[in-house]
Amino acid sequence: MVPKDLKYTKEHEWVRIEGAEAVVGITDHAQKALGDITYVELPRAGRNVAPHESVCVVESVKAASDVFAPLGGTVAAVNPALEDAPEQINRSPYGEGWLYRLQPFDAAGIAALMTPEAYAAHIAGKK
Repeated sequence: MVPKDLKYTKEHEWVRIEGAEAVVGITDHAQKALGDITYVELPRAGRNVAPHESVCVVESVKAASDVFAPLGGTVAAVNPALEDAPEQINRSPYGEGWLYRLQPFDAAGIAALMTPEAYAAHIAGKK
């Protein structure tokens, strides 16, 4: 499942641009690889992040995994529902399972992200 309205990273983060905000989460591929998600360590609002910087941690019954910033910017909000229900990432990785929002964000960085087609090829093991 690779939605066509998002941009992606090789590390399996997705970005959706909603007006002046960039919404960030992990992909369906990533949540399936992690298994049942049990905890999310979210960033604090107001934190400035650089592209490729570790921003938060997602823990599952299998492993803990860093989530990297696909774009530079300032964390404007985090998904408070994940504190009590981190499994929302498993149920709805592109919807209710979003992680954080950047505002402002580096719009120029969007061009460096993968298209849905490129990401689909990436997870299929194609170059």
